[in-house]
Amino acid sequence: MSTPYLPATTDSIDQALEAKNPSEGISILYRILENPSSSPESLRIKEQAITNLSDLLRQENRAEELRSLLTLLRPFFALIPKAKTAKIVRGVIDAVAKIPGTSDLQISLCKEMVQWTRAEKRTFLRQRVEARLAALLMENKEYSEALNLLSGLIKEVRRLDDKLLLVDIDLLESKLHFSLRNLPKAKAALTAARTAANAIYVPPAQQGTIDLQSGILHAEEKDYKTAYSYFFEAFEAFNALEDPRAVFSLKYMLLCKIMVSQADDVAGIISSKAGLQYVGPELDAMKAVADAHAKRSLKLFETALRDFKAQLEEDPIVHRHLSSLYDTLLEQNLCRLIEPFSRVEIAHIADLIELSVDHVEKKLSQMILDKKFAGTLDQGAGCLVIFDDPKTDAIYPATLETISNVGKVVDSLYVRSAKIMA
Repeated sequence: MSTPYLPATTDSIDQALEAKNPSEGISILYRILENPSSSPESLRIKEQAITNLSDLLRQENRAEELRSLLTLLRPFFALIPKAKTAKIVRGVIDAVAKIPGTSDLQISLCKEMVQWTRAEKRTFLRQRVEARLAALLMENKEYSEALNLLSGLIKEVRRLDDKLLLVDIDLLESKLHFSLRNLPKAKAALTAARTAANAIYVPPAQQGTIDLQSGILHAEEKDYKTAYSYFFEAFEAFNALEDPRAVFSLKYMLLCKIMVSQADDVAGIISSKAGLQYVGPELDAMKAVADAHAKRSLKLFETALRDFKAQLEEDPIVHRHLSSLYDTLLEQNLCRLIEPFSRVEIAHIADLIELSVDHVEKKLSQMILDKKFAGTLDQGAGCLVIFDDPKTDAIYPATLETISNVGKVVDSLYVRSAKIMA
């Protein structure tokens, strides 16, 4: 009768890799882990078996088995160093994260591991799992729970002065406050992340994440030129690492160009050597918006929104700027339509732009108040009267200069009279 387990050797690992199908390979790897031997070589082989098993279970989308694997491995964790335990636990959680539709499972798995690490007093691992849990809660839009978890974690990590983890947590806090529309706190958390990052070596991917968040916050404050430079830095970092976030950094770079009325630059950036690598729906969406902006066409803009809804309206960062972009295009479109006229019916403009009369009238009155053009609304006749561009009268600057000179003479006379009286 054969033993239920296999010897923890490289031959057993090779046997699992050469299995006819993934299920057979998974079965062999489980049998290796059941081996009771605790020699250094056996432990090393078992670590390799766990890595291979995690990969196979991920490929087979067996998320529940990955979760059970962490429970099964707890006696094994007592035999290996804590650093290796942390590496294995984080590896299994990462494997679960790569299986689509497992966000709830990841949250419950992280909560289980937090309880276990507290019981085992594994502080280093617990802090990292809690940071991962807070990120998952934020993605699940459970903001209050994520904030409560982070607030205690930040104090603890600052006491230990673990700067690498502190950068991650501060960055996560910044994203969380940004999601809650609390920009001052989001900026403060990002500044804390930058301060901690300046004291240590930060991996390129993490530096790219910091730059990406900086760009998002500057764009939110309408400082699109600064935002563009941060998005460019993030794009270069992610592009070098072949990180999928590179395309989003490039997308936001194009958004900044459009928002500062430099839509003509968009086609050049997309056709550049770096841009051609990422040609696809994301960049096509921004090109469509740029074309609409360049032609000052509201109709083309609305067509782009309809054709690229997933890339524009469903992207939370781009969506925040769509209303501002819509207003800009509406203003430009109205300016283009009223250029030939000195007096025109509002209803005629509404027909040309294909919007309601009330909407157009409200927008025109706002533009007049904002001094986007000189004119007035004749609501009795339902017309817009456009004034000629007022010429600057030269008498006003001359008068101001004269008054300034008289003031200087009076001051000089006052000083001289004060000297005589003295």
